Amino acid sequence: MKPVSSKQRGNRPDWYEYYINIAIAVRDRANCHGSKIGSILVLDNRILTTGYNGTPQDMQNCDEGGCDRCADRQTYSSGEAYDLCICVHAEQNTLLSAARFGISVEGADLYTTLQPCFGCTKELLQAKINAVYYLHDWKPSSSSLVSVLKKLHGRFPGGMKKIEADDPKQEWARSIN
Repeated sequence: MKPVSSKQRGNRPDWYEYYINIAIAVRDRANCHGSKIGSILVLDNRILTTGYNGTPQDMQNCDEGGCDRCADRQTYSSGEAYDLCICVHAEQNTLLSAARFGISVEGADLYTTLQPCFGCTKELLQAKINAVYYLHDWKPSSSSLVSVLKKLHGRFPGGMKKIEADDPKQEWARSIN
C-alpha cells in the first residue's frame, strides 16, 4: 500500500497534514512511559473527539507511578503484558470520549500517530470507523497476528493508510517501528 503523501499547497497544509499535526499536538498530553500516542476522530472535516494514551481519568498518571507495567520497563518489553497495564490507548480514549458525550462516530475517520494495535483495530471496526490514517507503523509482537491484522485492515471501507509527514518528536514512537 502506497502511503498518503501530505503536501502543502503554498503555506496551507492539506487535510491529511492538518489532521495528523493535530493528532501530534494531542499526543503531547500523553503520560505513558512506553509510547506516547495521540488520535482524533474526524467526520465531514470536523473534529469530533481527541484522545491520548494514559491512565484512566482521576487515577495517578504513569509518569507518577500509576501503572505498574509501565513503571517496570525492564521486566515487560514493548508489546508484552498488556493485561497488566491500566493505561487506556489513545484510540480507545477517542472512542470513549465520543460515547461519553453522545457523539456518533459511524463513518468518521481516525487520524493517529501510531497505527492501531490489534485490540484497537477491532474496536474501531466495531464502531464503524470509515478509515484510519496513521503516522508510524505498529508491528504486532506475534507473527501469527500479521495475517489476521491484514484481514482486519481490509475491512475499513476507506482503508488503513500511512501518512507521510514530518514528526518533530519521532522518538515518542519508540522502537515499535
